[in-house]
Amino acid sequence: MSLSNKDKVVALLNSFNTGDKTPISYINPNKYIQHNLAVGDGLAGFGEVMKNAPEGGFKANVVRAFEDGDFVFTHTIYDFFGPKVAFDIFRFEDGLIVEHWDNMIEVQPANPSGRTQTDGTTEILDQDETEANKTTIKKFLNEVLINHDNDKVPVYINPTKYLQHNPAVADGLEGFGAAMQYFAENGLVMEYEKVHMVLGEGNFVLSVSEGKFGKGDHTSFYDLFRLENGQIVEHWDVIETIMPADQHKNNNGKF
Repeated sequence: MSLSNKDKVVALLNSFNTGDKTPISYINPNKYIQHNLAVGDGLAGFGEVMKNAPEGGFKANVVRAFEDGDFVFTHTIYDFFGPKVAFDIFRFEDGLIVEHWDNMIEVQPANPSGRTQTDGTTEILDQDETEANKTTIKKFLNEVLINHDNDKVPVYINPTKYLQHNPAVADGLEGFGAAMQYFAENGLVMEYEKVHMVLGEGNFVLSVSEGKFGKGDHTSFYDLFRLENGQIVEHWDVIETIMPADQHKNNNGKF
């Protein structure tokens, strides 16, 4: 039985644990474009990272995996020079991986509501609502996070059900508001400037955005949302500072 693109990605990531070489064949060796700026382009760059693995190799625990057209995106816990949490995006052509993007950060302690960066619901529901949910997230990103129309927050976020997995933010609109107040009072910023990608499957939607964070560092925001009845009820994220251009190991750009 042929594997789905999602199955191929999960097998590739699990090969870190098993040492199975077969999933490497799911990558197009002539066309693989790498957007992790710390990794060289193509299979050669991927191989160079693997050559520098510590004793025992890297490990990967895929918590969530989704498929949207030619794209597969995953939410994964890695042992990659220490415990990390990441979102990975893979693009396929003719059944082979031809492009990869990611955002990765160190594993953090549980947030004020006791939630971790990866726990919570994993079941994919409402497959027929995929496009509608993606449209809702695009509107939320543009109206609330980019244009700061905060009066619309309760339109998009369910005020009684909102569960938060950001390591520094508590559940509910109160937690969201407290985080924004802390940033304002301490001269910090969280600015979303451009949305590069919105992918989804059923009740889960992942967005990839560019902006500034903290003291104004150039930042990549990966946000995973779970929706119910057209509203956001759960949120995970990985926020990564984009490394300076003189440190890039490929010329493909973060996005």
